[in-house]
Amino acid sequence: MGMIKKIKEAIEKLDELSKDKTIKVISHFDTDGICSAAIFSRAMERWEKEFSIKIVKNLDEQFVKSLDGEDILIFLDLGSGSLNYFKEMKNKIFVFDHHEICDEVPSNVFLINPVLHSGMEPLSGAAICYLFAKELSYENKDLSGLAVIGMVGDLHEKNIGRIFDEIIKDSETKIKKGLLIYPSTRPLDRALEYCSNPFIPGVTGNRNGVLGLLRDAGINFDDGRYKALYELDEKEMQKLITTVMIRCANGSKSEDMIGNLFLIKFFNKLEDARELSASINACSRMGYPEVSLGFCLGNKKFREEAEKIYIEYKQSLVSALRYVDNLDKINGKGYVIINGQDKIKDTIIGTVASIISHSPSCSEGKIVIALAYNESGIKVSARLSGSEGRNVREVLSKVVIPLGGEVGGHPRAAGCLISREKEEEFISEVQKVLDVEIVKV
Repeated sequence: MGMIKKIKEAIEKLDELSKDKTIKVISHFDTDGICSAAIFSRAMERWEKEFSIKIVKNLDEQFVKSLDGEDILIFLDLGSGSLNYFKEMKNKIFVFDHHEICDEVPSNVFLINPVLHSGMEPLSGAAICYLFAKELSYENKDLSGLAVIGMVGDLHEKNIGRIFDEIIKDSETKIKKGLLIYPSTRPLDRALEYCSNPFIPGVTGNRNGVLGLLRDAGINFDDGRYKALYELDEKEMQKLITTVMIRCANGSKSEDMIGNLFLIKFFNKLEDARELSASINACSRMGYPEVSLGFCLGNKKFREEAEKIYIEYKQSLVSALRYVDNLDKINGKGYVIINGQDKIKDTIIGTVASIISHSPSCSEGKIVIALAYNESGIKVSARLSGSEGRNVREVLSKVVIPLGGEVGGHPRAAGCLISREKEEEFISEVQKVLDVEIVKV
C-alpha cells in the first residue's frame, strides 16, 4: 500500500474514532518535531477536531504507560523506535514518523512511515504531516513552508526527491546555490561575524577579520550596508566562496560549505530556513517548546521571545564548545568520546556533537560520541563525520541494548538514554565495539 493511500485511510479512521474519543498529540521537541506539531495542530483545528498537544524530548516506557486508556494517541516524529511500549495498551495509536522501525507493528498501531515503502525517498516528520494536512484539505497548502523548515532542520536538504520538490513548489520557496552561512538574508558582515558553522579562523567573532575578508572578496559597502548572501550575483558568490575556503584551508570540506539556500516567506518577510530552524530548535533545547510552537504558528509575541532565547542558546553553545575544547577526551582510531557530565546541558549535547563532527578535527568517517547528564540519567548523542562510514545507530545498539536501553535515530545521527550507574560500563563497552569495528575494516 502506498503512503498516500495509508494517509487517506488514517484520515478515515481518525474521523470515525474522534466522534466519541479524545485526541492526544505527542510530538518530538526538535525542529522537525515542532514543525510537525504546528502543521498537524493547524490542520486539526481547521478540521474542527478537539485535541491536546504535548512536546517531549523522548519517549520512555513510564511516560508511554501513563497514557494508557481510551484516548486516541497520535505520535509525530517519534514512535517507530517505541512500538514495543504500545502493544499492551488499550488506546488506538497513530504514528507519523520517519525513523527506523525497531519492532513488529502492534495491531493497535497505525504506522505511517516512508521506511515501510520500498524505494520511497527519505522524508522528514514535518513532510509526512504536511502530506496528511494537504490530503485532508487543499486549504492546508499554506503550511508547506513549515514542512520546508522541518526538512532543513532534519538535514534532508541535500537529498531532495520528487515529494520534497513538490513541497518546495507549494511553499514558493526560493532556492539559491551558495555558501552555507546563515542567515543569508542579513547583511554579510553581520552573518560572517556571528557564523560558528562553519567556524572561519580570524573571521568568526572578529569584526576586523570580517571586513578584511569582504575586502579580499571584492564585496563593497554600498548604499549604507553590505549585501546579504542571497543578493550576491554568481561572480560575487564564487569570489566569496574562494576567499572563505582559503581562510579554512586546513578545515571544512567544500561539500559541507556549499549548497542550497532556502528562502521562505515567514511573518510576511523573506527568511532563511536554516536560521528559522536554528531558532525553533534553540527554544526547545532551552526548555521553551511552547515558544517554538507558538512561533511556528505565527504568534508575534512568541517570535520576540524566540529571538531572545536564541541569543541565550548561542551563548550556551559557545560556553559548551569552550568547555569541550579544554576537556580530556577519549581519542581512538576513527572515534572520539566526549563526556560532558553535568557541565553541558543534555538538550544541547546533540548539537555539540554535530558541530564537532563538522569541524576540521574530524576526518571523513570519524565517529563522535558525546554524553551529558539529565534529570534521570545520561543522554548520549552519536554523530558520523562526513557521509561515508559506520552506522552509528548500529554501533550504539550493540552497546546499549545489552545494557537494557533503547536507541533511536539514523545511520549518521543517533542517540540513547542510559542510567548513571552504567556510565563507566557504557564508555568501556563502546570503546570495545569501536576498536573491534576498526579491526574488521
